[in-house]
Amino acid sequence: MNTAGHSEATAPRGLELTPFRGLRYDPDRVGSLAAVTSPPYDVVVRPDGLHHLQDADPHNIVRLILPQATTPGVRNEQAAATLRRWLGEGVLTADPEPALYVYEQRHTDGMLQRGLIGTLRVSEPSAGVVLPHEDVMPHVVADRAALMRATCANLEPLLLTYRGNSTAAEVVERTAEKPPLLSTTTEDGFSHRLWSITDPTEVARVQADLSHRQALIADGHHRWATYRRLRAEHPSPSPWDHGLVLLVDTARYPLRVRAIHRLLHGLPVHEALSSVEGLFRVRRLEAPLPEALAALADAACAGNAFLLAGDGSFHLLDRPDPALIERTVPADRPPAWRALDATVLHAALLGHVWHVPEDDPTRIAYIHDTAATVEKAERDGGTAVLLHPVREEVVRDLARQGVTMPRKSTSFGPKPASGLVLRALDL
Repeated sequence: MNTAGHSEATAPRGLELTPFRGLRYDPDRVGSLAAVTSPPYDVVVRPDGLHHLQDADPHNIVRLILPQATTPGVRNEQAAATLRRWLGEGVLTADPEPALYVYEQRHTDGMLQRGLIGTLRVSEPSAGVVLPHEDVMPHVVADRAALMRATCANLEPLLLTYRGNSTAAEVVERTAEKPPLLSTTTEDGFSHRLWSITDPTEVARVQADLSHRQALIADGHHRWATYRRLRAEHPSPSPWDHGLVLLVDTARYPLRVRAIHRLLHGLPVHEALSSVEGLFRVRRLEAPLPEALAALADAACAGNAFLLAGDGSFHLLDRPDPALIERTVPADRPPAWRALDATVLHAALLGHVWHVPEDDPTRIAYIHDTAATVEKAERDGGTAVLLHPVREEVVRDLARQGVTMPRKSTSFGPKPASGLVLRALDL
């Protein structure tokens, strides 16, 4: 292990997870619990997906996490007004006493994940307690901060992982043997169950175990950066010292790691390909998406590889020119960072070859769904850049060294459904 980081057992101050009074939907006030849930805000990227969620139930959580209006200020006030109305109408109600919550996701394919939802003390990366592994986009942090200020709420938990397999995990398992507070199945095939832990002894056991643990941000870098910004704005102690998280012990429940793809607006595939001539080996694949992804996986085993789409075919880019890598990829980072596909994509292709600013939403979009990325590129005349996922151990090792990966490098899952439990900071 690199001495620049901290192990879970030696972090100077560990995870401080605190019970809170969760806000939950009253099942009698909504069509169904499944109908009011949503994926996390940054996964709902397709307009048809947003409209589908809005139509599922007039109280779907997407009306809070992604309010629709013409200007940001109006959107945020709209979300705040909606939250106040739902609280006044009893659509959302606060649990009677503070609790930690055990959250379970189970899929028809056999995937099972359990974790703890609570409010975690916010810390800086230098503390070595919560490790980021990706950079963030300032405009997204500003957008999330404005929404949280307006609503005075954490509307959805971010996803953190740690490795313990000890007392906290045992408490989770014991709790999951009891009747749940809620149970529902969403249309993506996941069943969701939620329990509360209110017994002071059990809460204390969890807190003692976590007090010397270290966590990795799996999903929610922008929300964690938002928590840090808002904590800095409010004198401590205040409710802003903590943020809502789901903490999963991956020693018990390993997460799946997928890639996040890029959609380049205004760059047709033929222009993207002509620009890389002589810089990458390019092969045209007349194959369906699953076979093209398999070819990408094979190529990624040998080095950097990307799959371009948008013109009805797939184009495999691999074997980059070493001279291109030498002059475009920063040399002051660890070899594992320099070898990342996302590093080469951002430094060499986006920055040097295609001249696409990585933080300009009019030029680039970051999309989790592979098929949706390809479909949108074909519809809009842009270029889809598909990536192969990074292994979790690579992510964790770089994070422990204090090295952040390029933004939107990984997608850990399954992600928690939004809408099952919320946190109001004024409770």
